[in-house]
Amino acid sequence: MRRFHAAIGFLVLVVMVVPLASLLLAKDPLPPATPFMRRVEPASVRAGELATAFGDALDKSRVDALYLTDGKNDIKTEIVNQSESSIQFKVPANTAVGRYALMVLLAGADPKFIEQPVYLTVISQISGN
Repeated sequence: MRRFHAAIGFLVLVVMVVPLASLLLAKDPLPPATPFMRRVEPASVRAGELATAFGDALDKSRVDALYLTDGKNDIKTEIVNQSESSIQFKVPANTAVGRYALMVLLAGADPKFIEQPVYLTVISQISGN
């Protein structure tokens, strides 16, 4: 009788552990991380100059484009270099003086704009422009 109870106990353990182990070992990819910017350097630039935003999930698979926004006008920047942790971009030469939030356009089948909690101040235009 003891063997029977031990066999039943082992069977119950296997029935419970195998599905749990398969869930833990599943190789399904995690959902993509949402891009998040922590800072931009330098914080003040002239129109036409380069700046770099630093954060997480900023690579090309997640961020399709980068904009400056004042809440009314959205200005597309030129991305010069892009990685998981940073985006280097050029502020368009015709950008007006002012304070702008950075905003990303998500890559993928369902693109969305996400305004970031970092700001860039355009202090003047490049001489000769």
